[in-house]
Amino acid sequence: MIKVNCLNPIAACGLDLLTDNYEKTEDFAEANAVLVRSAAMHDLELSDNLAAVARAGAGVNNIPLDKCAEKGIVVFNTPGANANGVKELVVAGLMLASRDIKGGMNWVDENKDNANIGKDMEKAKKAFAGKEIQGKKLGVIGLGAIGVLVANVATHLGMEVIGCDPFLSVQHALQLSRNVKVVKTNEEVYKECDYITVHVPALDSTKGMINKDMIAMMKDGAIVLNFARDVLVNDDDMVAALESGKVAKYITDIPTAKIANAKNVVAFPHLGASTAESEDNCAVMAVNELRDFFENGNIKNSVNYPACDAGVCESASRVAICHKNVPNMLTQFTAAYSADGINIDNFVNKSRGDFAYSIIDASAASDAIVEKLNAIDGVLKVRVVK
Repeated sequence: MIKVNCLNPIAACGLDLLTDNYEKTEDFAEANAVLVRSAAMHDLELSDNLAAVARAGAGVNNIPLDKCAEKGIVVFNTPGANANGVKELVVAGLMLASRDIKGGMNWVDENKDNANIGKDMEKAKKAFAGKEIQGKKLGVIGLGAIGVLVANVATHLGMEVIGCDPFLSVQHALQLSRNVKVVKTNEEVYKECDYITVHVPALDSTKGMINKDMIAMMKDGAIVLNFARDVLVNDDDMVAALESGKVAKYITDIPTAKIANAKNVVAFPHLGASTAESEDNCAVMAVNELRDFFENGNIKNSVNYPACDAGVCESASRVAICHKNVPNMLTQFTAAYSADGINIDNFVNKSRGDFAYSIIDASAASDAIVEKLNAIDGVLKVRVVK
């Protein structure tokens, strides 16, 4: 029986996919698998029972990835499951950036008791006039699951779209509209576009990527949208750009205290994936990832271990091994089987940075073999899948 702990409420449509081989538990310490959304895990004690963590969402800042990897705990996320929800909010952000809808709504609220509101608003509305986005240039930095959807929908809104992603995958390239112009550098986006939206992960290489030097390249009165991570933008530099008018508006779904108090900011309280559909999609995807891992040993969409797919096991036994990516590991694995007179039917090994993952199919896997595998220096976790 595989015990599953939910650190946050997980949509029922996902949990309903768990078969009778799974059992929900409220005890984190005894869980073999954990489903999580935003709950912080950095200070939690990770037991030896825990084999996998599935994040029902894309961001994994709340999970100690390195600590999990060192303990042989595979961490999954659900890229693309909430992409449509974020895309729709970005479109709303484009409209709010171009038309002073917020100012107009505030005026109506302030004048709701005015008996002459119908007449007075005809005089007041000129203060809230805006621009149309049709014909304007939108730059999309990061053409992943969300960036591609944003770029494509913007072309249907009549915008000229320029995209940049040095790591553009074949899958996302095939999904990208032929009307999107792909350039090689972010600098080209900064220089050419009226609107700039960022959809990249928070990495050492992307933190503070929108700073005073990048802002200086932008058109005067450019509009910046950030629905990815707050750390991508240097707050001090953005506030200065807003005050000077270099950046006309900053639209963000992840405001900091400094940004929330700046002028010409439209901010949402991280609503991008806060839709019933996104939560359902993430829950279903996360549970399916866990099931494939526990039932077949396969890894898909892990953020700390390599993707590894051996299909459905047709042999009598399958063993999955999380281990360090160091020389001589595979030789020691096969030696453990040969010493017991067991022939290996199928062997899949993948590596990612300092860590690797192996799946071994054989006619049998005795307790002695498992014990030998566990004793190998550099092995982090051995799991008998079948």
